[in-house]
Amino acid sequence: MSQNIKKALKIILPLLLGVFLVYYTLSKVSLQNIWGYFIASNYWWILFGVFLGLLSHLSRAYRWRFQLEPMGYNIKFSNSVMAVFAAYLINYTIPRAGEVARATIVSNYENVPFEKGFGTIVAERIADLIVMFFIILVTLFLQFDFIYGFFVEKFDATKILIALSILILSLIIFFRFIKRGKSTLAVKIRTFINGLLEGALSVFKMKKKWAFIFHTLFIWAMYILMFYVTSIAIEDLEGITTGAILIGFIASSFSIAATNGGIGSYPLAVYAAFSIFGIAEEPSIACGWIMWASQTLMIIVFGGLSLIYLPIYNRTSPKT
Repeated sequence: MSQNIKKALKIILPLLLGVFLVYYTLSKVSLQNIWGYFIASNYWWILFGVFLGLLSHLSRAYRWRFQLEPMGYNIKFSNSVMAVFAAYLINYTIPRAGEVARATIVSNYENVPFEKGFGTIVAERIADLIVMFFIILVTLFLQFDFIYGFFVEKFDATKILIALSILILSLIIFFRFIKRGKSTLAVKIRTFINGLLEGALSVFKMKKKWAFIFHTLFIWAMYILMFYVTSIAIEDLEGITTGAILIGFIASSFSIAATNGGIGSYPLAVYAAFSIFGIAEEPSIACGWIMWASQTLMIIVFGGLSLIYLPIYNRTSPKT
């Protein structure tokens, strides 16, 4: 398969999957019913959720400057903000192209070499991935009894024990293979894991490492709060539990990687998570659509303005 075909498939397949998932969710709940939830929602909570999302993006832009400063690049906060929003918007068109665009923007307007800018973005993603794993562990700890009870109710206890045993044995074999294997796959995975560890430890070598850690935790706290306050905008979800919020947040976060910006997959992920807690289908899917639509609208507005204003601002503002 040629490289051009592979590149085309990487763009087309997520879009097709997104279209299919949009169709699937609308087959479960009519567009008219979803629109009814949109109309009846408390817009103050939705706007508050958008504000929290905005704060997380501004914090991400500010945090990025801590990574570039040790290399001698003191980029303007305004350029960092516009680069972040432009990257989010571009990711809705071509998956992962936003990261390349973000590094290109600071290369063009702040004279940061592309490879250095892109390297900081990779390190940033590693830090985010570690926080995400931490959130998953905390959720498993807090909701262990519920999750265990759910699986015992749905599946036979003996089968669960067998599955866990197979999983643990598979992990042991996998890590032994990665540690000692000399195949191309083993080397690639080992290199990736070592890169994760190196990227995580590099945070502690920063001059402003505690500020970086604070902003990292702040970003994810805003994400979770955004998810929560938007969910309570829907009257039928009043009194939603902490467990449902955490598991819904985790599921929806992973769904963003499945399609461009979570198109179609985000509402379905929210519904799948909420259904575990016995929450009705209609408000769950509607909640997912409201969350996705409100945050996407914010990205479209600020991302579009950033792309338009970047060349204007940097023509009138001297480079750092």
